[in-house]
Amino acid sequence: GRPRAGGALETKMVEGGLLLQEQDLKYVDRTEMKVVTRKRPTRKQWENLLFAWKVAKHVKSNAIVLVRNLASVGIGAGQMSRVDAVDIALAKAGKRSTGSVMASDAFFPFPDGVERAADAGVLAIIQPGGSVKDAEVIKAADDHGVAMVFTGRRHFRH
Repeated sequence: GRPRAGGALETKMVEGGLLLQEQDLKYVDRTEMKVVTRKRPTRKQWENLLFAWKVAKHVKSNAIVLVRNLASVGIGAGQMSRVDAVDIALAKAGKRSTGSVMASDAFFPFPDGVERAADAGVLAIIQPGGSVKDAEVIKAADDHGVAMVFTGRRHFRH
């Protein structure tokens, strides 16, 4: 869509032209976020989730960011498939995925990414929500005892 009046634009040279995208400047406050699972994030998980969400904003989409102790431990980006980005982030994190949290810059279209993350020890996930399969994704998180937060806003960076 068209940028809002006064919205800053980012430009990127691409083959055959120029890509214009509005800068992702909106801050989403924790009070605007919604816990959608039975399990709620702990205070420490909230800190890590919010940090992961900020990092995801600056990573090429489809961005998956794993954070533990306020440090990025695995990042998967630029994949056509969200679950592939999850797999890359988990591979990069290795054993550090155990006890981590995960941010996704856009919704999970299927529960598979959540299931793989949970199997690798991810304890909480932050994502925009908005998939037609949100109910299945939330169920997967609930089935694995993972807390999930919806921000209501996505990041997207080409």
